[in-house]
Amino acid sequence: MLNREIILSTKNLCKYFYDPQEFKVLDDISFDVKKGEFLTIVGKSGCGKSTMLYCLSTMDTNYMGDLYIDSEKATGKTTDQLAMLRNEKIGFVFQFHYLLPEFSCLKNVMIPALKLGKYSYEEIEHRAYEKLDMLGLKDQALKEASKLSGGQQQRVSIARALINDPAIIMGDEPTGNLDSKNTQIVFDIFKQLSQDFGQSIIAVTHDNDFAKASDRTIEMADGKIINYNKLFE
Repeated sequence: MLNREIILSTKNLCKYFYDPQEFKVLDDISFDVKKGEFLTIVGKSGCGKSTMLYCLSTMDTNYMGDLYIDSEKATGKTTDQLAMLRNEKIGFVFQFHYLLPEFSCLKNVMIPALKLGKYSYEEIEHRAYEKLDMLGLKDQALKEASKLSGGQQQRVSIARALINDPAIIMGDEPTGNLDSKNTQIVFDIFKQLSQDFGQSIIAVTHDNDFAKASDRTIEMADGKIINYNKLFE
């Protein structure tokens, strides 16, 4: 674990909000995430953790400092270059699953791979079935997403995040809408992905038990990292 490569790195990340007045929401954020690490980010509402996640995900580029993903500098890339980087390197799991309700589970999972255009339609379909099978949902593949339970829908959204085999999976309160049973299921999935498949997990959470069971937790307050639990060092 000590010698694992760095998959994401931030250097002196700062960000301001200007409305209604100037406010520094991220203050000199620097840290590394290693391959296969399960990292959680905690802190009170308004501390900047979700803003930081959106900067890390390259969806927010209005910041100062530098961001590196898989040894590649993401800062300064064009919108199209960032879209390609995101689709290939990053999978997203949100508090709300954002599935297309009228589409089947299978079609929902296939969408990011169809956008990436790396595989044929048949290969993408096969991969989508594999991801759903891994998450215990292969038998639900052809069912409309709206017909599934909340816990099942969140697992479909995880399958969708995994379809392009991203190096990093980012979660913004990925268990925020789930009961304790489904929260445990999602945690176990993330743990398996990091341990067995070497994928890095970066998850913002309010769930202290979820955070404590991860490999490492970064605690934020007022836009700064105030506690940096270095289990990997």
